[in-house]
Amino acid sequence: MRVLFTSPIMEHPPVGGPALRIENSIKALSRVSDLYIVSRVSHVSLGGVQAEDFYKKFCKAFFYAPSARVSANKYIRRFQREWHKVFGVAADTEFILRKVDEHNIDVLWCGYGCVSYPLVDRIKTLRPGLKVVCDTDSVWSRFVLRELPFERDPRRRAEIEKQGRAAEAWERKMIRMCEIMIAVSEVDAEYYRSITAEPERVMMFSNVIDLKTYEGAPRAVAAFKKPCIYLAGTFGHENSPMDRAARWMIEEVLPMVKKEIPQVHFYLVGRDSEIVWGNLEDPSITVTGKVPSVLPYLCHADVAVVPLQFESGTRFKIIEAGACKVPIVSTALGAEGIPVVHERDILLADTPQDFAGAIIRVMKDKDLAARLGSNCQKLIWEKYSVEYLAVEARAILQRLEGR
Repeated sequence: MRVLFTSPIMEHPPVGGPALRIENSIKALSRVSDLYIVSRVSHVSLGGVQAEDFYKKFCKAFFYAPSARVSANKYIRRFQREWHKVFGVAADTEFILRKVDEHNIDVLWCGYGCVSYPLVDRIKTLRPGLKVVCDTDSVWSRFVLRELPFERDPRRRAEIEKQGRAAEAWERKMIRMCEIMIAVSEVDAEYYRSITAEPERVMMFSNVIDLKTYEGAPRAVAAFKKPCIYLAGTFGHENSPMDRAARWMIEEVLPMVKKEIPQVHFYLVGRDSEIVWGNLEDPSITVTGKVPSVLPYLCHADVAVVPLQFESGTRFKIIEAGACKVPIVSTALGAEGIPVVHERDILLADTPQDFAGAIIRVMKDKDLAARLGSNCQKLIWEKYSVEYLAVEARAILQRLEGR
């Protein structure tokens, strides 16, 4: 089967969960289909020649959509950005449909379909017979609306409500338009099935990792400090799930941990972490910003934390830490969609006191830490590999052959 894959998120090497999902989706699809790729990310943002060459190894042909063509001249680039706001979806639609015809494509697979509604809507309007997979990384309406309990400002609350209800409307429309709506977990799948009269349209395509990447621990970064707590993610503004999680850790959890383990160090790792947290004047906290790889930090951490209070989808933080055999402390929501068991694979806690207590337990009880790390690693290696994802991809394409 010939599949044309397109996404507004692509980056190699992948930094953060979104880019990691796309890269491993491409690897899995390349094993079960003749794959063609249309990047809606510019050559520079993709990662340049090295990244383009990497992706070309997994596909028959690689293209850039019109919206991804960005000039090196800043004045022309400014004009292009304005042009893309008005005409970008129409131009990308025309380009994608032309490639569909040129290469006799059977299935259009839209990575991050949850943020590609206008494009999918236009494609299905112009070509209703084209088989389209809407690949979501989360339930976007939940991602938005779950912030409400944590926001007090009335204007911000009104904006969250408006955006969330709009996302719900788009989700209902997308599941009617597309032949397959993809969920990353059974939790997300249950939601999508609840809003359609055709629940068979909803199928699983999990967040996974390429296990080869996690074989063998690289050296720790210079002057790495232990014992330490590790938190990774994409940050950037104070209302994001990750920045709220980091604030909760720094202001409420970490002080209680320090009372029991005064020498503990906290690593805040990931894209844009320095924007919000770079001015911290605390020698016990290191803020890295974007790093080429999280593994020199993660593999040597005493505990990885997932203190999320609102989000949707499944956490690469847990999948990566589990693969590296690092014990994990998470909120219940942070572990949503991953079949981890409290006290067997992970420790779950939702209050600052319980979360701090769980971290202290793991850091002081080496047998507990080893058992949690080993059990979670076994789970991840069984259910969250590219090989496992290829099986799910094959099942989706086989379903489409019958439609």
